[in-house]
This record gives sequence, structure tokens and C-alpha cells, in this order.
Amino acid sequence: MSDDAAQTLEPTVEPAVSDHEAALLEAAALAHAAGAPRPVEEEAREPVPPSERAKLLLRSMFRLAIERSHMRVALVGLVFVGVFGTISAKLLMMAIFGDPPSQEHRVAAASSTAFRPDIIDRNGEILATDIRTVSVFAEPGNIYDKDEAVELLTAVLPELNASELRAKLTQRKDKKGAGFVWVKRELTPKQQAEVHRLGIPGIGFLPDHKRVYPNGVAAAHILGATNLDGIGIAGMEKYIDSTGLQALNSFGLINKQADLKPVQLSIDLRAQFAVRDELAWGIDHFKAKAGASMILDVKTGEVIALVSMPDFDPNDPKDALSPDRINRMNVGVYEMGSTFKAMTLAMALDSGKYNVNSTFDTRGGVLNWGRQKIHEYHGTNRVITMPEVFTHSSNIGSAKMALGVGVPGHKAFLKKMGLLDRLRTELPESAAPIVPSRWTEINTITIAFGHGIAVAPIQAAAAVAAIANGGDLITPTFLKANPDDKARSTHVLSGQTSEAMRYIMRLNASEGSAKKAAIPYYFVGGKTGTAEKVIGGRYIHNRLFTTFMAAAPMNDPKYLFVTIMDEPQGLPESGGYATAAWNSGVVTGKVIERVAPILGLPPQFEPPVRPFPQMVKLNAYHVNQLGGP
Repeated sequence: MSDDAAQTLEPTVEPAVSDHEAALLEAAALAHAAGAPRPVEEEAREPVPPSERAKLLLRSMFRLAIERSHMRVALVGLVFVGVFGTISAKLLMMAIFGDPPSQEHRVAAASSTAFRPDIIDRNGEILATDIRTVSVFAEPGNIYDKDEAVELLTAVLPELNASELRAKLTQRKDKKGAGFVWVKRELTPKQQAEVHRLGIPGIGFLPDHKRVYPNGVAAAHILGATNLDGIGIAGMEKYIDSTGLQALNSFGLINKQADLKPVQLSIDLRAQFAVRDELAWGIDHFKAKAGASMILDVKTGEVIALVSMPDFDPNDPKDALSPDRINRMNVGVYEMGSTFKAMTLAMALDSGKYNVNSTFDTRGGVLNWGRQKIHEYHGTNRVITMPEVFTHSSNIGSAKMALGVGVPGHKAFLKKMGLLDRLRTELPESAAPIVPSRWTEINTITIAFGHGIAVAPIQAAAAVAAIANGGDLITPTFLKANPDDKARSTHVLSGQTSEAMRYIMRLNASEGSAKKAAIPYYFVGGKTGTAEKVIGGRYIHNRLFTTFMAAAPMNDPKYLFVTIMDEPQGLPESGGYATAAWNSGVVTGKVIERVAPILGLPPQFEPPVRPFPQMVKLNAYHVNQLGGP
């Protein structure tokens, strides 16, 4: 075989092509596919089929060459723009054309996030606060099987009424939107978890706040309560809303409870518990229908404690509207009986027509006035001094004093003492006094000893506090007061009249009807009051309303203690008597004995020296028996 033949039979070997050269060839193929002119030397080559062209394009895009990355990023970006553009368009369409939240839903969402300030006592103890919770709601239009939803919800929330819930979830055909109804407010965390696990479409939760009162019934009538929407419906809770809290919440200006300053009351929680304990004992022991008791700071007008029983638990205020659970100190109006004699004597002394040594003839025991006969309860049948009118609780002596001042003067004095108008405090609940529509001399006679006019006990207490504190009538307050604030004070009596009345009230505790409250070492003074209740327009002699007012210490009074009892019963220990000294007086004494150390009222182991100096100068009846040398 020739060399030429051998050379012809050898296989043809193509020269090796590098990766770079292959990339150049692919790029050239792409350029050709895009319509770019090919080099002359390549025109003779065979055209690239479309399928091969696509393969080359994809292969070139996913190669790792850095110069190809912008193409991959562009493709991925295009995909993302398409996906998110579609989602955005859908959301925009829902916002424009979808069903808006119902008005009920917006109102519920706003009310369920309302914040309220803490309420604290004068020493900083929490009386009312908020805790975070949730409430469950339903959108009836989004619930497909209402019977199943009712069955599941009542299984985990058995307190729900199935028929009522089914009625709530039955949406009217003409109602637009999904609707909104509350299923249950203020769920516990366990209840929320159980409802959540049900997975019912159309059931949701809203953040909420629950108002809690950690001391239960303590100060219930002062604190009041809130409804499920966090709006105050009684007591100080309602007062707080009236100061602008509700408006601030509605405008969304309160973001958290810490934005709100606590509301500090005048109440001392320790005294509040003690007073309620003693009053509960008294109502049970004397078999009374109801009762109330309070402590008033006579120098500042602050209410230190106030209890009215039966009471209620503001955590569950369903009984608060029961007629027998009213605040008897603020809302009840009663004939106060002989405690009104304190007003009569103060009026007589301040008028200048009488002094502490004036005398009154009570012989015969009956005062005839027209067809009316005024009797003594336990008269002396003799001429008595002004202090004795008080210690013997003489109706005739009181009537003669009032007649001496006259009807116009009597009305003017009671008006000045705040007893003819409704007393307004921070508590929204109050009652107007019941006064005669036509005031004649017989009205003046009976009102002089506490019959024929009915007032709220708290306003009678304010008047007695003015008699005891030097003559300043101070509107009672349930907020902690600044001792220097005199804005609520009006001077109504002279200092000498006040001293005379303190002396007379102390004398009554020493040798009169207030002995039951004369706790040793506290120099107590006071007055009883017993009134027959008016039922059907007639006085019922065996159904009594009793009152006791006592102040301490009478040489420089700090606190006034008041107790009222509705229809207490006579006991063997009282000889069957049900008058004030035997029940309200006993309870008041127990309150003083228990509360005085709590309030920092120091005992006086020795009688105060010359506690009533002006009375000594006038040589008043038995004044030398009431103090030290």
C-alpha cells in the first residue's frame, strides 16, 4: 500500500474546542437566530434548526458565566413582578369593592380597647384596676353551618344560651356585609384557647379589658361599676367618665393604661373593712332590715369610709339595681329624728335670741298648738336649761326654740346649712330632700325635733360636721383633698356657737342618750335620733328608723361617725326598746373603738384641760364636769 493510500485510510480527528470557543460559537448562533449577519466564512454552514436554537438559548442562560447573570435576574424579577402585581391588584379590588366592616364592628373594636385609670385609696391601695382579656365575636355572614357553630360554641362555653346564640347568628337577608355580633365578652385564657381550637370560620377575637375590684364588696357603693364596654354606670366609675375619659378613649388619645394617672379617693380601705364588719354585726344582731355607716373628716370634708348594706360585689354587679341595695347615705332620704335637735340648738344660739343658760318650761309634758299636741318622749316635767333640752331630747324645748326664732329664720338657717337643697358630691347618685310645700308654724315645730322633713344622711352629717368644726360647712368629697383647699367651705356659724354645741354634745355622751358611744379616752360627743317611719302617709309607731352621730375628740373634733339602721328590733338586753341608743349607738361605739387607732386618733388618758373655755366663763350647766382643772 502506498503512502498516499495509507494516509487516506487514517481517521480524521477534529481539533479540540475550548469552553471559551464553544461559548463564542453559541453566542454566534444566538446572534444569527436574532437576525444578525453571520461572518462570511460561516455562511456556507448548515442553518441551525429552531429546536437546537432553543436549547442553545436555555443553555446559555443558565451557564455560570458572569456576563450572563443579568439575563437570569431579569427573568426572575419579571416572575416576581407578575405574582405580586396580581396579589396587589386583588387586594386593591377587595378594598374598593369588598364589603366594609360593619358599624357594629367598628364600635365594638373601639369600645373593647378603652382604657380606664386605676382607682386607689388614700394610702395607695388598689380599689379598681383593668386586666387584659379578649372577647369573642361572630360574623354571621361568614358562618356556613350555624347549627354546628352553636353546638360547638355552647360545648366549650356552656354558660351561653343556645337559642339566643342561634338567633344572633341568623343574619337577616336584607343585611349587607358579614355582620357583627358579640358571642361572649371577657373570656379567660382557657376559654379563648378552647374556642380557637374549634376553628369555626366567621369566629374571631378582639382585645378587651376587664375591670376588676380586688377587694370585692368593699366600698362598692362608692366605686360603682362599669358595663361590658368599660363605661362607668354608677359611683366614682361614672364620675371618672364625666371628667372626659370617655371622650379621650373615643378619639384614640389613650394608648395604654400607664398614660392615665390613678384616681385617688379619700377612702381608707382599712377603715372601710372595719366599718363594714361592725355594721354587718349590728344589722344581724339587732335584726334590722338594712343599715349604713360612714366616717367624715370634719376638717376637710373627706369621706373616710362609707358602707350601705345590703351591698353588692362590683365584680358581678347584677344585684346593684335591686331596690334594697341603694346607697342609703346618698340616695335615701329619711326623717332624722332627734339628731335634728343639734340644728335647732345651733340655730337658737347663733340667732342671739338664746344663750347656753336659757331655760324652757316643759311642765305638763304636752305642747298644744291648734289641734296638734306635741308630747315629750321621756320628759322631765320641769323647767330645763338649753343643755338639758339636748340631753333629755326634749321635743317641747326644741319646738319653743324654733318658734322663738320664727318660721322665716328657721327656713333661712336650714337653707344656709344645706338641708333644703340636693347635696351634690362626686357620686352621681343623690336625692333631693323632702320639704313641706307650705311651711307654717306647725311645720317649724315638728322639724325642730326632726319630723316633717326628710334629708339624705350625708347632708345631715355635713351640717353636724359644720357645727363641730368651728362653723365651716364643707361639701363632702370622695377624692383625697388638699387640707389647704377652702373652695368647698362656707362659714355658717360663729366660733362661740360651735364651742357651745361641742360642749352640749359632749355632755350628752357623759350623762345623756349618747353614753353607748362614749368610748373611754376619746372624749366622744354625739346625739341619737329615732323616727317613726311614714308608710302610706301615716307614722307607724313600731317601725323605726334610728340614727346616731358622734364626733371625737370634742375638744378638737377630727372625725364624725354616723350610723343609721332601718327597722331594728328590741332585744331582751335593751328591755325591748328599739330606739337609737340601743342599736345605732352601740354600733357607732364599736366603730369608734376599732377605727380610732387605725386613723391615728390618739387616746387621751387624762381629761383635756379646759376644753370649753367660753362655756366656763358663762358657767354653763355641768361644764366643770367635762374637763380637767
